[in-house]
Amino acid sequence: MIIKTQVVVIGSGPGGYTAAFRAADLGKQVTLIERYDALGGVCLNVGCIPSKALLHTAQIINEAKEASHLGVTFNEPNINIDDVRTNKTNIVAKLTAGIKALAKARKVDVITGYGKFISANQLAIEHSDDIIEFEQCIIAAGSHVTKIPAFPFDDARVMDSTDALNLIDIPKRLLVVGGGIIGLEMATVYHTLGSEITVVVRSGQLIASADKDIVSPLFKRIKKQYANIFLNTKVTSMNALDEGIKVGFEGKNAPEFDTFDKVLVAIGRTPNGKLIDCEKAGVEVNDWGFIPTDKQMKTNVQNIYAIGDIVGQPMLAHKAVHEAKVAAEVICGHKSGFDALTIPSVAYTDPEVAWTGKTEKELKVEGVAYEKGVFPWAASGRSLSIGRSEGMTKGLFDAKTGRILGMGICGTNAGELIAEATLAIEMGCDMDDIALTIHAHPTLSETTAFATEMAQGTITDLLPPKKK
Repeated sequence: MIIKTQVVVIGSGPGGYTAAFRAADLGKQVTLIERYDALGGVCLNVGCIPSKALLHTAQIINEAKEASHLGVTFNEPNINIDDVRTNKTNIVAKLTAGIKALAKARKVDVITGYGKFISANQLAIEHSDDIIEFEQCIIAAGSHVTKIPAFPFDDARVMDSTDALNLIDIPKRLLVVGGGIIGLEMATVYHTLGSEITVVVRSGQLIASADKDIVSPLFKRIKKQYANIFLNTKVTSMNALDEGIKVGFEGKNAPEFDTFDKVLVAIGRTPNGKLIDCEKAGVEVNDWGFIPTDKQMKTNVQNIYAIGDIVGQPMLAHKAVHEAKVAAEVICGHKSGFDALTIPSVAYTDPEVAWTGKTEKELKVEGVAYEKGVFPWAASGRSLSIGRSEGMTKGLFDAKTGRILGMGICGTNAGELIAEATLAIEMGCDMDDIALTIHAHPTLSETTAFATEMAQGTITDLLPPKKK
């Protein structure tokens, strides 16, 4: 059967359903294709939402455990893994049901199936006779977990991020391969629930895309908690044995071999550009599987757009949402373009790590003269009052104009706090704009102003740094 529609969207993740809903709101007839039964994509079903539910559980356990220095002592928690898993599942179910209801209210036609191109105006639904004939298409097909073929993923004890979120059991010894956001977030959860954690990282620092000093408070904290963190180390082999997963290492401080009850491989994601027969529509896909687009999110084919993970880094839901609105609005004749000055990144670890704008590493490579202000949270009344003094806030500013170039935060609620700096960058704020904005006291948010005052040399809560 041929189903005709004005706009078809492939994939119902944060980018896909946003694009579909925005186009529908602007008057288009929209068809949304999702290969799985539930809407919401990776982020909602097996990514950012369920992981945050588990991380909240971990946070409660950790806060109770560390409350003794406040004069409050709790008994050891009785952790029911089934109930922990059920809570996570219920949260996901509520949100997926909400998206389904919103699609129905907007009269978006949802088709369940794997859509692939057969031409620049048609899609076929796998294992179905249905053909979708469209005027405009938005590709929001996302990405999938990157797997190393040599690793024994056919053994349930070798997990990817989706497997880890299923929380089947809590292994006594867990190896996390990869020092990025996903691996470290899941390490936080499993450590709190009782696993002995080892992390192995090929690079010389955790969360390599962030500045090392911003990650340092996290590193110092978990180094005391985890069994091992092996930097500059690679996994050379992985074999499934009856007694566990035997892993070979190559690195200065790592053993030649060690055996773990389970292994989580979290080394990134691969875009799905090569998995939907783009070539049949004439859509360009590069060697990595990314689809190049312009600022209107148009591909090289005039009536086909692409958004989200599939168009390039950073692979973040909030980037996809903004790209989605641009694509939908351009299709509907609006003058719109994706022109973000910065896209914030957050690791929901304990403590959290967040950054936005330029990193110090990037500014050095680009040869940009900058001023830096660093405020340690050990001098924050609010941070001390909640018993978490390990954090820091760092601001980076243009040496000539004082304009904010970037900011990094490590500490409690860093993911919430980074929004102010992101807005400041988009507005072109300078040091005075931030430092002269009165922040409530005592709050963690005022560390943004304190870091700026450190760069200015006007701070009174600490001794100002000596200017060269």
